[in-house]
Amino acid sequence: MRHGPAPRTLSEGELSELLSTQQFGTLATNKRSGHPHLTTMVYHWDAAARVLRFSSTADRVKVKQLRRDPRAALHVPGGDVWSFAVAEGEAEISDITSVPGDATGRELLDMVPAAARPADENAFLEQLVAERRVVVRLKVSRLYGTALDVGTS
Repeated sequence: MRHGPAPRTLSEGELSELLSTQQFGTLATNKRSGHPHLTTMVYHWDAAARVLRFSSTADRVKVKQLRRDPRAALHVPGGDVWSFAVAEGEAEISDITSVPGDATGRELLDMVPAAARPADENAFLEQLVAERRVVVRLKVSRLYGTALDVGTS
């Protein structure tokens, strides 16, 4: 006996829209033991290229794990506890930004939303170098997720 609506599979367009409207997700990488390593990340979704981008530092555990095993997934919650999107794929790690304004630094700057752009871009780029920042690019090969349409007619 069912009590209410069943979850609805989201279309590619709906999944991409959910990824576009959110900014935080849970990134899952693989530990040597095979267990997942989960971390909350701010991300940037490029729907046309099907790439998720994350900023990290070169010495982070997730970066080391992705260099060893590039398989990863990002879980993004929807507007309620029943809605979500998951993006799976293989990650690549950029070079460490080493000179303010290099390609990695510019890519990291481009990931910052327009409303949050730093007033002093040069200082921001210098900070990225000091922090040894990299770009993690998750090339999405599979998207899936559901929504539970409760209270809609």
